[in-house]
Amino acid sequence: MELIKQIKQAEAQARQIIEQAKADAAKQAEMGRQNRQQDLANAEQQRKKATEAAVAAAQKGASAEVESLKAKAQNERQQLREKANNKMPPAVAKVMEYLRSHSAS
Repeated sequence: MELIKQIKQAEAQARQIIEQAKADAAKQAEMGRQNRQQDLANAEQQRKKATEAAVAAAQKGASAEVESLKAKAQNERQQLREKANNKMPPAVAKVMEYLRSHSAS
């Protein structure tokens, strides 16, 4: 009789240990899911920060390049004006000479 009672107690303890192990496993699994969720959220946040930093750097670089191109274009326009202004008086003189020589005839 005593042996049966001990066996039943041992079985009850075994069931209790199994239930506790199941609860612990479920708890561990839930913690793992939460950690993965947190890691994913952190990774997404880092990705957004990196993207924003890359966009800001690209905008800064693009702005600098635009300013450089504007300055270069301004310089080229100025050189073209100077070149045209230097050739203008001789061209006007030639046209005037041509008109004088052909209008006198």
